[in-house]
Amino acid sequence: MNFLSSFRVKLLIILAILLIATIGIQYYLNLRSEAENERLRETQEQATLTGFTLGISSMSSSDRLATLAQRGDQSFFDKTSVRKIEDILVINNDWLIYDSLNPKFLPTTDSLGNTQYLALSSVTDLPPLLDANRLGEDRAKFPNATDSPPSNPESEAHAIPIETDQGRWYVMVVLRNEKSQAFFRTVQPLFYTLAVLLVSTMAAIYLVWRFTRPIANLASAARSVAQGDLTVRVPDDTRTDEIGKLAARFNEMTAQLEQKRFLEEKLAANEKSAVVGRLASAIAHEIRNPLNYINLTLDHLSAKFTPEENPRREQFLNLTSQLKDEVARINRQVSDFLRYSRPIKLSLQPIAVHEVINDSLRIVEAQAKEQNVKIGIVERENVSKISGDAEALRSVFNNLFINALQAMESHGGNLSVTISPDSDFVKIDVADTGTGIPLENLPKIFEPYFSTKETGTGLGLAIVKRIVEDHSGKVGVESGGKSGTKFIVLLPVAPASKEEA
Repeated sequence: MNFLSSFRVKLLIILAILLIATIGIQYYLNLRSEAENERLRETQEQATLTGFTLGISSMSSSDRLATLAQRGDQSFFDKTSVRKIEDILVINNDWLIYDSLNPKFLPTTDSLGNTQYLALSSVTDLPPLLDANRLGEDRAKFPNATDSPPSNPESEAHAIPIETDQGRWYVMVVLRNEKSQAFFRTVQPLFYTLAVLLVSTMAAIYLVWRFTRPIANLASAARSVAQGDLTVRVPDDTRTDEIGKLAARFNEMTAQLEQKRFLEEKLAANEKSAVVGRLASAIAHEIRNPLNYINLTLDHLSAKFTPEENPRREQFLNLTSQLKDEVARINRQVSDFLRYSRPIKLSLQPIAVHEVINDSLRIVEAQAKEQNVKIGIVERENVSKISGDAEALRSVFNNLFINALQAMESHGGNLSVTISPDSDFVKIDVADTGTGIPLENLPKIFEPYFSTKETGTGLGLAIVKRIVEDHSGKVGVESGGKSGTKFIVLLPVAPASKEEA
């Protein structure tokens, strides 16, 4: 079986089959041609013998040849032979035409009652006489004797000498050659040969296409790999020949390259995270302590040194409040930086996702009211509990809701949250009617440190993506580029909920 699975063996077997089929068909055609020639030869011999018999009968009978040929009591004269005979001429020892099937060669009677016979030498429209050299000296008496008869005449003549008591007589039989049948016999082998060549050519084209298609697929796949697409696979790896083995090795190579690239990207990301983690620890130590001191100092200044006069008091409190807000903003950025750089330890529990969302919405309710943003939440039926960490998920939805409110900061709008079941996941859609995300920014929206805001760190959505993926979930974004954005979060259903389902 392994031997027959070889590509080379298959090709040799197919070529051998085509060769044997071609030789076999040619041999069959030769047999048919030989049988047809034998049949024609037998028919010609039978016609010649029939004509000779008619000529002898005419010499020994008072009836004319035309009468003898039409008599039905002579079983020797079959219809095929008679139809093949064009004329029979009985020539006496004086080289006169004694009898003929053609009325214009028959003898006539003059006014005195004498019989007038037509001389053979006066007949000029007889077909060529074949084998005239066998007639010896009598050959010169036949006007149709020729040294080079045509290759395919319409008719041919055969002269047979007969010794009688009146001397040597001749019976000339003129046979009809059917040119249409001769032409068909000539072109028939060519027709079959062309048919065999056509079938062989079509088979060769099909085989070449079938054998070269996997090679073309390999070439196309190699071109895709050269362009950086390592997900491409060749579909011919199930074949058992050399092409199938090559395709299987190619697929193994691309799979290993894809895995290697994935590991390299993961290693680069881990190295980057390690660098960021070390930097985050330094920032936490160098920045947070001064921030805490500044914050405490501001509280002390507010308590001890607030002016009594109303205009100056109000101005002083506004300045200290702004300073505390800026300190809080810097502190949040440091917290985001630390949260992204450090590994997240999740405590997964079956929880109701709407409870986590409600907790996050309470944080932004006051800001939404100030911005004239209406919040709506819809939960579909049969929503299962998810397997998640409530504290980490609150960070996810806090970031999404804050981003939505910032997108509607100037004109208000609607913030809608829809919770619905989705196979083994729970789907949460967070949609706003804000300014939207430009289409060119959508592919980069979850990249760390990418931000379109002047004061943003670019870590909010990166943290969202990381937390969701740590939960074995998925997150995506849809935006028309001009107005409105929708984030889609898929979180896996808790195992206990699966069993209940």
